[in-house]
Amino acid sequence: MVNQDLEVTVPATTNGEQPVVELHGLRKCYTEGGRERVVLDSVDYAFHRGEFVVLLGHSGSGKSTLLNLISGIDRPDGGDVSVLGTMITQLSERDRTLFRRDHIGFVFQFFNLIPTLSVLENVTLPQELAGRDRKSVEATAMTLLQRVGLADRRDTFPDKLSGGEQQRVAIARALAHDPLVVLADEPTGNLDDVNGERVLALLLELTRGAGRTLLMATHNPDIAPLADRVLQLHDGQLLELGK
Repeated sequence: MVNQDLEVTVPATTNGEQPVVELHGLRKCYTEGGRERVVLDSVDYAFHRGEFVVLLGHSGSGKSTLLNLISGIDRPDGGDVSVLGTMITQLSERDRTLFRRDHIGFVFQFFNLIPTLSVLENVTLPQELAGRDRKSVEATAMTLLQRVGLADRRDTFPDKLSGGEQQRVAIARALAHDPLVVLADEPTGNLDDVNGERVLALLLELTRGAGRTLLMATHNPDIAPLADRVLQLHDGQLLELGK
């Protein structure tokens, strides 16, 4: 049941700054059993620099879809998404991929580490593919692995790590290119409570401390009190929890 205190709001800019992410009339539909299901119905919203925003909603409500649209992994059926002033919905698939690689960090529920690569190689690979200097990339990766407590596991393969350790590697990989926008899709959903709390604390430390904007999709309402804003997807609308 949806909280009756929910209300649709469209935030204004903060301190005169342009929002880092803007949604303009965003619409996304899927066809299921010959019927159209609207996941996002003409959504307008803005996210600002340094915010931690939690996105709640039941399974299938469209949380992952929204993150995929913001990152450019998916394309909407209508409307636009602007990230850091770039209208990514108007870019080609290749250009969206390059933009995401350079400007957006993504942390997934199931880690998505490459099993044949070591911890260090998993963190450095995206930047090496971008043509960046290997020594510089490795130095940055080792600094992040130190921050997440896994510098001593640099040569270990993912199957030798616990779930919590794998997610910490995934966080280091997502931040290796110093993105201003970080998207996290159920980052603690595949972990037990203890590891989930550790990963969440680490993610907040590494994003808030650097002024990054963190948008997190989760089914866990216990995370909500830590956020600057809490949103809920319901019937295609993005609703903000009332104070």
